[in-house]
Amino acid sequence: MNTATTFSTVDPLTRQPLGERPVYATGMLLDAQDFLDEQTYHRSQLARALGAVAGSGTLAGLLVQHRPAVDTGADAAPEEIQVNAGLAVDRLGRLIELPRPACLRLQRWWDAEAARSNLQQADYTTPGRFVSARAQAGAALPARAVVADVFLRFVACPRGLTPAFASGPFDALNAVSVSRLRDAYELHLVPRRNLTDTGLGLPLRAGAFTLPVDQETAAEALAREAAMDDPSAAADVRRAALQDAVLNGYHRAGDGELPRGPEHPPTVDASAVFIARVLIPVEPADPIVRQGSAVLVDNHSRRFLPGLGVLARWTGL
Repeated sequence: MNTATTFSTVDPLTRQPLGERPVYATGMLLDAQDFLDEQTYHRSQLARALGAVAGSGTLAGLLVQHRPAVDTGADAAPEEIQVNAGLAVDRLGRLIELPRPACLRLQRWWDAEAARSNLQQADYTTPGRFVSARAQAGAALPARAVVADVFLRFVACPRGLTPAFASGPFDALNAVSVSRLRDAYELHLVPRRNLTDTGLGLPLRAGAFTLPVDQETAAEALAREAAMDDPSAAADVRRAALQDAVLNGYHRAGDGELPRGPEHPPTVDASAVFIARVLIPVEPADPIVRQGSAVLVDNHSRRFLPGLGVLARWTGL
């Protein structure tokens, strides 16, 4: 897993800046901030376009799997949650790429969370109500389990040092500065507390929005959402629902603070992408004890962003 750096928290895109690009003239004095502003303009415009056209979610890959421990032989390995290589778009429109599989050691994570007493409120009976319909129809669901979610987060990692003038109240002649930032990632496995049958803690469907009560009743909102998902609904009804989704689909936080989605607990960056839900079977004991049953990974509760070629094939073109 990559280690977060201070660069991950100062990305200007987190403030969702308005489009403002530098203008140059012959003889104008420039400093480093001018070039940073140039990068910020192009990065933010690309991110806004990608976020509006595709949304946030999985573009390709990122299959999450449980790898049981192997105790003997040359292939001995600890128990892991493996995230395969892939590509995602975060909630700010930034691309996050895993160029190779990445793993989280499950028992080490379990021991650390148990020591912080973070597992008790993430322990549920009949946890199958918190996974996707496809997961419910698949493997046998545990009767009791700790529920945890896998998140993928964008971070910028500094690469390389180059000589530079010292900044601040210094008089150093041998100062250096970071010369490259690599767009990288960070994985988190987070226990999910206080889930309910009406608060599943999963990402909203694409095109979901809420209007004020004086503009739309609860029944009208349900009918609109149903029309978005029903291919057999009347064409004009589906068209109206789609138009409403576009008309109410613009979001930009006025204070630069990205609002949290229902999938984001308080400890997780609001820009992070939800990619899987994990059910870890447990015994009804205090403190919580893991059961020997296999860990269930639900890859289907995430938001998918299929490419145009895949969509064309799916529609029969």
